[in-house]
Amino acid sequence: MKKDTVLSKICRFLSHFFKKLLNFFTMRRLLTRVINRVLLSEPFTAAMISEAEIHTQGRRKLVVGLGNTGMESTRHSVGMAVLGALAARLGVADRWRGDKQVSGEVIVSEVQHTHVVLLRPKLLMNINGVSVAKAAGKYGVKPEDVLLVHDELDKPLGKIAVKYGGSARGHNGVRSCIDCLQTDVMLRLRVGIGRPTGKTSVERHVLSRFSSEEQKVLDSVLVQSVDLLLAQLSQEDSQQDSQSPSSPAGGRQAAQKRKARERSASPAEDSAAGQI
Repeated sequence: MKKDTVLSKICRFLSHFFKKLLNFFTMRRLLTRVINRVLLSEPFTAAMISEAEIHTQGRRKLVVGLGNTGMESTRHSVGMAVLGALAARLGVADRWRGDKQVSGEVIVSEVQHTHVVLLRPKLLMNINGVSVAKAAGKYGVKPEDVLLVHDELDKPLGKIAVKYGGSARGHNGVRSCIDCLQTDVMLRLRVGIGRPTGKTSVERHVLSRFSSEEQKVLDSVLVQSVDLLLAQLSQEDSQQDSQSPSSPAGGRQAAQKRKARERSASPAEDSAAGQI
């Protein structure tokens, strides 16, 4: 009888604990969403595109390196490192300029007659979407022409992959972009950073810097990530999906259609990742 009572108390305690934990994460997400909406002075809509400050012929694309401002060299900000490598490859690394209107740093360049805006948000990761939505509105970029570069816990260092729309998969920076752009159609380049080992927490892991040995692998990853980005930017405009791309369902549908096309890093990357 006593054993049943103890077991019952443990079950009630665990139930109460997990309810509190769920409420905490729910409230944190809700608070982040409210902050996104408050900082984004007006919702991102098609009207913002038609009234864009800069008008050019041809399609304009936005490439974003997600990360934490002031922590550019950490694992969580590896997207910014990729963007820096892309700017260097394009020969425009000295053209970064602060833009208060978009809460970030931008470079306007061109890749094979495609106008490309590079963006490094100057906000915390959880509200990067505010900067992305502002930049998309200002430069006249549709959500389907936004390419997000971000870290990926579920892939080891040395692995990269392209994801065609869909859910944020637990990434707060991507979730913020989906919330602010009100769609999930954005293309993503996921750069593996691997999960922590031992007793290291996920938070401590993502906010840490790469070791000297990991940096050697990262250098190769940056090169291959830029190659992949340039290939994506050089592609001709793809056909529009039957469902409007501005709807979240359209992003998930596109992701399902293109799932087979998700790209992983080359065999050379696989061997590099295996050495870590």
